[in-house]
Amino acid sequence: MIEENWKTATFANGCFWCTEAVFQRLEGVKNVISGFTGGKIKNPPYREVVQGRTGHAEGIQLQYNEKVISYHELLLVFFTTHDPTTLNRQQNDVGTQYRSAIFYHSEVQKKTARIVVDQLNEEIFEGKIVTEITEASPFYEAEEAHQNFYNNHTEQPYCQIIIDPKLKKIQSLFADKLKKSA
Repeated sequence: MIEENWKTATFANGCFWCTEAVFQRLEGVKNVISGFTGGKIKNPPYREVVQGRTGHAEGIQLQYNEKVISYHELLLVFFTTHDPTTLNRQQNDVGTQYRSAIFYHSEVQKKTARIVVDQLNEEIFEGKIVTEITEASPFYEAEEAHQNFYNNHTEQPYCQIIIDPKLKKIQSLFADKLKKSA
């Protein structure tokens, strides 16, 4: 794979443990990092973010090879694995830190995100998508304990109850986009 084909994407859609686990399984995706973006202070600590004190969203940043998986396809996975119609909430996680957001890194990503939102609003969500589309701001990597969380803790009830169904969903709907080796 040629390095020039790799682009950056940043998404927030609830708990970053869930989002990280989903995107790690996609072919053409690497370096999925859990962290914080879209907030007011530099280097926010997790304890402050989860209390909604910094304005950051829990999110992920990743590299994707556009020759293997397109930004449009990443957005479809993003919208399939959370509820983009609930403002500042995903399941039991409530607050602006769990908002649905796309942080674009180029005008092409911005345009693609708007097209996908418009299409999904028209065809599926009846105009109810609340996902923000915002220019990418500094991304701060979360503490090491939050990285690769699902893969390190598959036995935890949270992983089994919340993350496993998301992984089953992408296995069903995006089987052709999954990595061949686990």
